[in-house]
Amino acid sequence: MERRCKLIAVFPGTFDPITNGHLDIIKRGRQLVNELIVGIGRNPEKRMIFTPEERVEMIRELVAGMENVRVEDYEGLTFEFAQAMNAKVIIRGIRDTLDLRSELQTANTNLIVGNVETVFLMTSDQYALTSSTLIKQIVDLGGYDPERLSRLVPLSVAQRLRRRLDELAAERESAADW
Repeated sequence: MERRCKLIAVFPGTFDPITNGHLDIIKRGRQLVNELIVGIGRNPEKRMIFTPEERVEMIRELVAGMENVRVEDYEGLTFEFAQAMNAKVIIRGIRDTLDLRSELQTANTNLIVGNVETVFLMTSDQYALTSSTLIKQIVDLGGYDPERLSRLVPLSVAQRLRRRLDELAAERESAADW
Protein backbone atom coordinates (compact mmCIF):
# COMPACT_ATOMS: atom_id res chain seq x y z
CA MET A 1 0.00 0.00 0.00
CA GLU A 2 1.34 3.41 -0.99
CA ARG A 3 1.83 5.91 1.80
CA ARG A 4 0.86 9.46 0.93
CA CYS A 5 2.68 12.44 2.32
CA LYS A 6 1.14 15.59 3.66
CA LEU A 7 0.56 17.95 0.73
CA ILE A 8 1.36 21.58 1.51
CA ALA A 9 0.62 24.35 -0.99
CA VAL A 10 1.39 28.05 -1.11
CA PHE A 11 -1.02 30.62 -2.51
CA PRO A 12 1.24 33.66 -3.03
CA GLY A 13 0.31 37.23 -3.82
CA THR A 14 0.55 40.80 -2.67
CA PHE A 15 -3.14 40.84 -1.66
CA ASP A 16 -3.21 44.65 -1.53
CA PRO A 17 -6.06 44.40 -0.80
CA ILE A 18 -7.36 40.85 -0.69
CA THR A 19 -10.46 40.41 -2.85
CA ASN A 20 -13.42 38.06 -2.78
CA GLY A 21 -11.78 36.35 -5.75
CA HIS A 22 -8.67 35.65 -3.66
CA LEU A 23 -10.86 34.28 -0.87
CA ASP A 24 -12.65 32.05 -3.36
CA ILE A 25 -9.31 30.57 -4.47
CA ILE A 26 -8.30 30.09 -0.80
CA LYS A 27 -11.57 28.29 0.02
CA ARG A 28 -11.35 26.05 -3.04
CA GLY A 29 -7.59 25.50 -2.81
CA ARG A 30 -7.72 24.41 0.81
CA GLN A 31 -9.96 21.51 -0.18
CA LEU A 32 -7.21 20.13 -2.43
CA VAL A 33 -4.35 20.05 0.06
CA ASN A 34 -3.63 19.20 3.67
CA GLU A 35 -2.33 22.69 4.39
CA LEU A 36 -2.61 25.93 2.42
CA ILE A 37 -0.23 28.76 3.24
CA VAL A 38 -1.29 32.18 2.01
CA GLY A 39 2.02 33.89 1.28
CA ILE A 40 2.00 37.67 1.51
CA GLY A 41 4.78 38.70 -0.83
CA ARG A 42 6.27 41.93 -2.03
CA ASN A 43 6.31 43.21 -5.58
CA PRO A 44 8.61 46.18 -6.13
CA GLU A 45 6.70 47.02 -9.32
CA LYS A 46 3.46 47.67 -7.41
CA ARG A 47 2.52 50.62 -5.21
CA MET A 48 1.35 49.10 -1.93
CA ILE A 49 -1.40 50.67 0.14
CA PHE A 50 -1.11 48.38 3.16
CA THR A 51 2.01 47.19 4.96
CA PRO A 52 2.78 43.47 4.89
CA GLU A 53 1.80 43.27 8.56
CA GLU A 54 -1.59 44.88 7.86
CA ARG A 55 -2.23 42.50 4.98
CA VAL A 56 -1.35 39.50 7.15
CA GLU A 57 -3.69 40.75 9.88
CA MET A 58 -6.56 41.34 7.45
CA ILE A 59 -6.24 37.92 5.86
CA ARG A 60 -5.84 36.11 9.17
CA GLU A 61 -9.13 37.65 10.29
CA LEU A 62 -10.82 36.50 7.08
CA VAL A 63 -9.54 32.91 7.19
CA ALA A 64 -10.10 32.41 10.92
CA GLY A 65 -11.89 29.10 11.28
CA MET A 66 -10.30 27.57 8.17
CA GLU A 67 -8.25 25.05 10.09
CA ASN A 68 -5.84 24.07 7.32
CA VAL A 69 -5.06 27.64 6.22
CA ARG A 70 -2.33 29.84 7.63
CA VAL A 71 -0.96 33.20 6.57
CA GLU A 72 2.72 34.07 6.36
CA ASP A 73 4.64 37.13 5.19
CA TYR A 74 7.72 36.62 3.01
CA GLU A 75 10.38 38.45 1.05
CA GLY A 76 12.22 37.16 -1.95
CA LEU A 77 11.41 34.56 -4.54
CA THR A 78 8.17 32.63 -4.29
CA PHE A 79 9.74 29.26 -5.06
CA GLU A 80 12.23 29.82 -2.22
CA PHE A 81 9.36 30.63 0.13
CA ALA A 82 7.53 27.48 -1.02
CA GLN A 83 10.65 25.40 -0.38
CA ALA A 84 11.11 26.95 3.07
CA MET A 85 7.49 26.02 3.89
CA ASN A 86 8.01 22.45 2.57
CA ALA A 87 5.33 23.14 -0.03
CA LYS A 88 5.33 21.00 -3.15
CA VAL A 89 2.74 23.11 -4.95
CA ILE A 90 2.02 26.75 -5.71
CA ILE A 91 -1.64 27.57 -6.30
CA ARG A 92 -2.50 30.40 -8.67
CA GLY A 93 -5.84 31.79 -9.77
CA ILE A 94 -6.43 32.42 -13.46
CA ARG A 95 -8.93 35.08 -14.51
CA ASP A 96 -8.35 35.19 -18.26
CA THR A 97 -5.90 34.38 -21.06
CA LEU A 98 -3.67 37.31 -20.11
CA ASP A 99 -3.24 35.84 -16.62
CA LEU A 100 -2.61 32.42 -18.12
CA ARG A 101 0.17 33.69 -20.38
CA SER A 102 2.14 35.39 -17.61
CA GLU A 103 1.41 32.67 -15.03
CA LEU A 104 2.64 29.93 -17.38
CA GLN A 105 5.99 31.67 -17.70
CA THR A 106 6.29 32.02 -13.92
CA ALA A 107 5.13 28.44 -13.34
CA ASN A 108 7.71 27.06 -15.76
CA THR A 109 10.45 29.10 -14.10
CA ASN A 110 9.41 27.93 -10.62
CA LEU A 111 9.47 24.33 -11.82
CA ILE A 112 12.84 24.58 -13.58
CA VAL A 113 14.64 26.64 -10.96
CA GLY A 114 12.84 25.64 -7.78
CA ASN A 115 11.37 22.21 -8.55
CA VAL A 116 7.96 23.45 -7.37
CA GLU A 117 4.81 22.58 -9.32
CA THR A 118 2.02 25.10 -9.97
CA VAL A 119 -1.67 24.27 -9.94
CA PHE A 120 -4.00 26.71 -11.67
CA LEU A 121 -7.54 27.27 -10.45
CA MET A 122 -9.92 29.14 -12.72
CA THR A 123 -11.64 31.98 -10.92
CA SER A 124 -15.36 31.75 -10.43
CA ASP A 125 -17.32 33.75 -13.00
CA GLN A 126 -18.35 36.51 -10.59
CA TYR A 127 -14.68 37.29 -9.82
CA ALA A 128 -13.18 36.97 -13.30
CA LEU A 129 -12.78 40.72 -13.76
CA THR A 130 -11.81 41.62 -10.19
CA SER A 131 -8.35 42.97 -9.42
CA SER A 132 -6.86 44.67 -6.37
CA THR A 133 -5.53 47.46 -8.59
CA LEU A 134 -8.96 48.18 -10.03
CA ILE A 135 -10.55 48.19 -6.56
CA LYS A 136 -7.94 50.69 -5.28
CA GLN A 137 -8.64 52.93 -8.27
CA ILE A 138 -12.40 52.82 -7.72
CA VAL A 139 -12.10 53.80 -4.06
CA ASP A 140 -9.36 56.37 -4.70
CA LEU A 141 -11.49 58.10 -7.34
CA GLY A 142 -14.51 58.40 -5.05
CA GLY A 143 -16.39 55.21 -5.85
CA TYR A 144 -16.69 54.11 -2.24
CA ASP A 145 -20.08 52.45 -1.89
CA PRO A 146 -19.74 49.75 0.79
CA GLU A 147 -22.69 47.73 -0.52
CA ARG A 148 -21.36 47.60 -4.08
CA LEU A 149 -17.73 47.15 -3.03
CA SER A 150 -18.68 44.21 -0.82
CA ARG A 151 -19.33 42.28 -4.03
CA LEU A 152 -15.60 42.65 -4.79
CA VAL A 153 -13.93 42.72 -1.36
CA PRO A 154 -15.05 41.82 2.16
CA LEU A 155 -16.74 44.79 3.88
CA SER A 156 -13.99 45.00 6.54
CA VAL A 157 -11.40 45.30 3.76
CA ALA A 158 -13.40 47.98 1.93
CA GLN A 159 -13.62 49.99 5.17
CA ARG A 160 -9.87 49.69 5.81
CA LEU A 161 -9.12 50.65 2.23
CA ARG A 162 -11.28 53.78 2.45
CA ARG A 163 -9.58 54.82 5.71
CA ARG A 164 -6.09 54.21 4.30
CA LEU A 165 -6.76 56.12 1.09
CA ASP A 166 -8.19 59.01 3.14
CA GLU A 167 -5.01 58.99 5.25
CA LEU A 168 -2.80 59.01 2.15
CA ALA A 169 -4.80 61.85 0.60
CA ALA A 170 -4.43 63.88 3.82
CA GLU A 171 -0.68 63.22 3.80
CA ARG A 172 -0.44 64.39 0.17
CA GLU A 173 -2.39 67.56 1.03
CA SER A 174 -0.18 68.24 4.04
CA ALA A 175 2.98 67.75 1.97
CA ALA A 176 1.63 70.07 -0.74
CA ASP A 177 1.06 72.80 1.84
CA TRP A 178 4.76 72.95 2.61
